[in-house]
This record gives sequence, C-alpha cells and structure tokens, in this order.
Amino acid sequence: MDTAKRKALAAGGWTVGDAADFLEMSDGERQLLDVRVQMAAAIRQARIVSKLSQKELGQRLNTSQPRIAKIERAAPDVSMDQLIRALVAAGGNVVVKSSSTPVKRATKRVTAPAKQRIVIETSGAR
Repeated sequence: MDTAKRKALAAGGWTVGDAADFLEMSDGERQLLDVRVQMAAAIRQARIVSKLSQKELGQRLNTSQPRIAKIERAAPDVSMDQLIRALVAAGGNVVVKSSSTPVKRATKRVTAPAKQRIVIETSGAR
C-alpha cells in the first residue's frame, strides 16, 4: 500500500495491519506461522530441485499426493513433524544453531543464555 493511501486511512481513523494483527496473534504465534510457511515453501523448492513429483514424494513418505499438496500449503492439519519429515525426504535439511555471548557482569564473566535459531536448508538433487 502506498504511503498516501495509508495516511488517508489513518486520518479517517482506520488502522493498517496484517492478518496476524486482525487475529491478535502473539509474537510466538506469528513466529510459528512464519516457520510453517517457510518450511512449506522449502519443501516445495527441495522437491522441485530434486525433480520429484508430489506423488513421488508421497511414496517416499508413505502418504498420498493430496497430502503432499496440503504439506506444501502448510495446511493447519499438517504437523511440524510432517513438515520436517517431508523436507528431509525431499532433500532439505533442518539445522538448529545455538550461540551464546560472553557478558561482563561486575567481577565475573558470565555467559548469556544461548539464542536458538532454526535454519531451513535446501540443496541440489540427491
């Protein structure tokens, strides 16, 4: 949306947001939704790079082609477990990275709590 239109709506008392704002999603819910959508896109990309059809990927996972279509759409009835299994079967990887930073406190050097990050990787055909 362009700036002029956004300003006109704000002047009329309207607020501009996304679906997550409308649904009043928490930060955690937003992050989970983002991860699910990114995983679904990565599965589709890995499947295409691996030159697999949805039916072939379904055979690798002992499921049907329509189920693979739901997985690639991140349908609500698809679990994170299914997303991860599909990504791996299609040739992708899920990497959990952890990092901690030393922090100086008074007289001791303390390590701050680790920050966790999930990285979704897709690679070439197997």
